[in-house]
This record gives sequence, C-alpha cells and structure tokens, in this order.
Amino acid sequence: MTYLWVFLIGGLVCSLGQLLIIKTKITSARILVTFVLIGVALEGLGLFDGIAEFAKAGINVPIIGFGASLTKGAIAGAESKGIIGAFSGGLEAVAGGIAAAVLFAFIFSLIFKAKTKKN
Repeated sequence: MTYLWVFLIGGLVCSLGQLLIIKTKITSARILVTFVLIGVALEGLGLFDGIAEFAKAGINVPIIGFGASLTKGAIAGAESKGIIGAFSGGLEAVAGGIAAAVLFAFIFSLIFKAKTKKN
C-alpha cells in the first residue's frame, strides 16, 4: 500500500507541474523554482516532515524535497554556526544531489543532442 501512495502522490506532484507547463505561459524554470519554494515553505512551517512521513519518496524525490532539504540544512547550519551556517548549511545538505545532477547532466549531454522547443 505504501508503494501505491508514493506513486499517487509523486504522480500528482509531477502532473501538477506538467499541467502548469501545458495550460499556462509559466516557464519550466519558474515552475521549478515555485516547487522548490513550496518545499522551503513546508519545511519552514514544520509541515514537510508530516507530509513526508505519509508520502515518503512521493514528496521527497520531486524537487519539493530538494527545497525542504535545503531549508533543513540551512536551519541546522544557522543553529550551529550562526549566519554563515545559514548560507553554507543548505549547500552542505544538498551537495550530493547537486553533484549527481551535474555529473548525470554532463554524461547525458555527451550521449544526446539538445533540441530547442518549437512553438
């Protein structure tokens, strides 16, 4: 049953993003930033952990989880190192994910040819 909920919630998040791309003039980059900010807001308000406990990877894997992890790291850094920790803590918390994204983007750029979207 857990897998079903993960699939449904993750699919709902991704479907929402796709719906915004198709039905609005909002760019993909702005939608991406909006989802990160939703994660930041949910974590900042203390709501993300409750949702993540239920939804698990369905909310953690999409970009919303990245925003929450960034905020969690920034809060922990601020508590331990002050204002400098607020800036560095978020990056420390998500460094592995950023490194993996850069590595895989580089690999795929070598394999596939980029195409621009035609209107």
